[in-house]
Amino acid sequence: MTLYPSLKRLSLIFGFGMALVGVLNAFPSIFGLPTPGPYPAIVLRPAIFFACVLVFVLNSPFGEVLGKRFGPIGTLAGFVADGAVVTIMALASWRFYVVMTILDSRLYFFSAFDAWLAVGAAFCVVYLCWRAWGTPLALVALALLLYFFTSDYWPGFFNRVPPDFVEGASTTFWYGLGAGILGSITATMILTVFVFIVFGQVLEGTGAGMSLIRVSFRLTRRFRGGPAHAAIVASGLFGTMSGNAVANVVGTGVLTIPMMKRNGFPAHFAGAVEATASSAGQIMPPVMGAAALVLADFVGVSYLTVITAALVPALLYYFSLFAAVVFEARKLNIGRSPEMDAEMRMQAQDLLNLVMVFVPVAVMVVCLKVGFSAAGGGIFALASSVLLSFVSPDVRRNPMVLLQAFGAGGVAFANIMMAVGVIGIVVSVLGATGLPTDFANLVSQYTGGALFWTLLAAMAASLVLGMGMPTLPAYLTIALILGPTLRHFGLSELSLHLFVLYYGVASSITPPVALTAYAAASIAGSPPLKTSIWAYKVGLVKFIIPFVFVYNPVLLLVDEGGFNMVSLIDILLRTMLAIFLISSALTGFDQRRLHAVEIALRLAAAITVLWTDPLVHWPGVAVGLALFAVHWASVRRAQGV
Repeated sequence: MTLYPSLKRLSLIFGFGMALVGVLNAFPSIFGLPTPGPYPAIVLRPAIFFACVLVFVLNSPFGEVLGKRFGPIGTLAGFVADGAVVTIMALASWRFYVVMTILDSRLYFFSAFDAWLAVGAAFCVVYLCWRAWGTPLALVALALLLYFFTSDYWPGFFNRVPPDFVEGASTTFWYGLGAGILGSITATMILTVFVFIVFGQVLEGTGAGMSLIRVSFRLTRRFRGGPAHAAIVASGLFGTMSGNAVANVVGTGVLTIPMMKRNGFPAHFAGAVEATASSAGQIMPPVMGAAALVLADFVGVSYLTVITAALVPALLYYFSLFAAVVFEARKLNIGRSPEMDAEMRMQAQDLLNLVMVFVPVAVMVVCLKVGFSAAGGGIFALASSVLLSFVSPDVRRNPMVLLQAFGAGGVAFANIMMAVGVIGIVVSVLGATGLPTDFANLVSQYTGGALFWTLLAAMAASLVLGMGMPTLPAYLTIALILGPTLRHFGLSELSLHLFVLYYGVASSITPPVALTAYAAASIAGSPPLKTSIWAYKVGLVKFIIPFVFVYNPVLLLVDEGGFNMVSLIDILLRTMLAIFLISSALTGFDQRRLHAVEIALRLAAAITVLWTDPLVHWPGVAVGLALFAVHWASVRRAQGV
């Protein structure tokens, strides 16, 4: 029984080494120091990917899982399966280096061995993704693998001429720097995202996250329903660092959810608030998640441009969460926060610990502003975070926590790479078959070429495709399939990809497969489906805001058509009014309970307020304000004021 803890410790050691390689690889381009990097792509990509496989297997041995269900036989079977996967991936990684070295100097014709090895590597990656992320993404990859080789048997729209097995399998799945498992997405993850994942783990491992929660409680203690507001603030800030919604729920929810329940919020609502706030951390600048870094690479803009564009929509979304909590607190007659537990009382050290959070982020933003790449900004942020971590007495007493944080960063990266490998399969199959372009034509045909209905279809498809997936693969899958559809309308690449990213994030709180909401439900002790429905309800504005910035790109602050402050203020104020109308209508409460007619009128007014035609939205604004005025006046009369 001591074997599994030993393997997990070994995975941290390998993870630390892997993280160190990823960081060193970015150093020479920044400082010009005589370090071993940057490493050649034909060495770095297979080596890191194989290291990720090894780290993942050591950290999550299949023998442990099967052993609990089937005893010694299951343990043996699990270790045999893991051993086979590691062997195949080691052979495939070595073969990738050999073949790419040959291709650097002369022509090379792939053999049947290369093709079968590529297929074997693809199935191993799908198996590892299933182990790491569950069934949905693995099923998508298996379906596309099946389709790739049997496309000539599929009916109608899906019928294609299948590729030659040897050439097609080799170049599509494994041997290539542009597409496939070791393609450009893997390169972006290794060269750019890796540093940010380690950075997030260092912030979490040094205790800054706990101080962030305490300060958030302190700042919101005078608001009605204070712990819920604190959960929103803490989860938003923590989520932008971690880039992982489920990890964010687990990291902050264990403290914020019980506090919300003690303050009088029902368990399902407490879980819903934490889930929606945690999921939105990935769209909240300045760090956001791995998907934003990949988005910048896809669109071909700087990372600073992406986080600038994402700022106002993210703030509007968090404003909507605050509004939802305000109206729910009124409905439940919840006052200010009760006296905090000793654990949640802010101390002077908490303010010092915030230096570890905000200074590295500021350093990163400054680096991006002066022209460094995203990886360069991440390196500087990571270096400043390590130095500033000694502000914490916990780190001074035990500096090993920094090494453990690096190791945890390597383990976290290994888990993400299992999903990225599958996305490489999805990207390569879609590119080889041309399905996205044909799908775009099909959607345009059925929607009559109308932008609104096409966006609505894209939203629905995005939510379905993203269910059960982590944000990065959900975003990439949706962008690849639906991107050509939206390009037909002349949308900018940035607004198009941000639209898709929002729904990739929103899919994590969308019933029936709402991973983030289910994680929060397990902490809150509430029914998972009910929690996910309430998370969907609380976070409904997340589903509306992408439509707002597509029709009003001035919200992105980097609109190619030019920036107009008057237009920005106009749409900002109208969106805030619409948020109040929608939040109160969904809660069914403002100063008092709302009648069904009032709810319907508020929802209708919200729609007209967001309409692009001034002849519609200005009367809508007048009606919306009148609804609030009449409601408040009737309440004051009833109170005899």
